[in-house]
Amino acid sequence: MDFNQSLIALSALGQETRLEVFRLLIRAGERGMQAGEISDALDVRQNTMSANLSVLVRAGLIRNVREGRTIRYYANIDGIRGLLGFLMEDCCGGNAELCKTVLDEIACECGGRVS
Repeated sequence: MDFNQSLIALSALGQETRLEVFRLLIRAGERGMQAGEISDALDVRQNTMSANLSVLVRAGLIRNVREGRTIRYYANIDGIRGLLGFLMEDCCGGNAELCKTVLDEIACECGGRVS
């Protein structure tokens, strides 16, 4: 992920509802959630939620799949990895051993498959 895309992603997460959506979809894992389910879970009007979901999709942090008349949303693990990689790129002056505990802490035990 480049500098500008990282700014877009961080800006997207800098709003309360979008951060809550992002965390909710991380918890949902592989099953994801339909837009209406997300709205209900967070008690946010559907048109407001739609705008927030669009921001997160454009930021590369979530993705969506059409299921007939509904849309299911998922955390975009590749986008999340890209952002974390950008943030950690110069960690510890390039001495990876010093960063191992941090990287182990954020590593996904699901093998990275959240889709």
